[in-house]
Amino acid sequence: MIYLVIVLALLILLFWGAAEFAFRSAIVRPKKQKPPTKEEHKERLIIRQRNNEAFFALKPEDHSIKSSDGLELRAWYLPAKNKTNRFAILVHGHKCNGPDEFSYMIPFYHDDLGFNVLMPDNRAHGRSEGKYMGFGALDHKDILLWIDYLIKNFGEDIEIILHGISMGAATVMLTNGANPPEQVKLIIEDCGYTNCHEEVEFVLKGMIGFNFPPLVNAASLICKLRAGYYFKDADCLGQMKNAARPVLFIHGDQDTYVPLEMVYRLHEACPTEKDLLIVEGAIHAFSCYNSPELYHAKVKEFLAKHM
Repeated sequence: MIYLVIVLALLILLFWGAAEFAFRSAIVRPKKQKPPTKEEHKERLIIRQRNNEAFFALKPEDHSIKSSDGLELRAWYLPAKNKTNRFAILVHGHKCNGPDEFSYMIPFYHDDLGFNVLMPDNRAHGRSEGKYMGFGALDHKDILLWIDYLIKNFGEDIEIILHGISMGAATVMLTNGANPPEQVKLIIEDCGYTNCHEEVEFVLKGMIGFNFPPLVNAASLICKLRAGYYFKDADCLGQMKNAARPVLFIHGDQDTYVPLEMVYRLHEACPTEKDLLIVEGAIHAFSCYNSPELYHAKVKEFLAKHM
């Protein structure tokens, strides 16, 4: 009997340890970014460095706000070359930051379209404070604060678009379902997930080779106890019924991180005006890299229709 108790205790410890590992991998801010090992990732890092150099040569302004739970949140702001009331808030993805994710789009938004550009670092990312990543559940509340910040500092007559990639895409979709101010005119989501729970479950399956819902549920419980939210609280699909503004959905058909089928479910559930772009051959978050002309043309078409 004692051996059975010991074995059971060991299994529980092993299970809880695995759940703790899943939580820490997904939610806890890493102490140090690991250097890339794959050649394609090294190439991407070189491209990012080049794009960032071009962005910082424009001398963006450093802005900050306080989150509702007291964190200092930072953002880079790049005023348009010519005075305009149009603003683009560009929201980065998981374990990234504003410039690394979006500096390659600055020539498009800032130079070509003439927008003012705000690139926040999400909580627990980049220069912003925080230990736990929000997966959209917390971040969309921060984006609402950034929207209010722009309105307060630049006037009631401004027009804002929200463009997010991956976790940032989930964030802007959730913002759209949280009754954003009328100054927000449209949403562009690129490779966002249906909800955090399904996404963690999908990634975990890729790691261990099979679905294991109890482990995801346990990691979600730890997330609630530590970070203040369940994985299912970042529910883009569930909140889509409350969408307030038109949405452009974008996804690469070779995305193995956020499965392609998710974008079809999100698009179908959207009650507002919408459009869908599937980029052939594009992996996760690479649609604009792979097909910039197609990507830019679709965004311009959507902007012209809804602004």
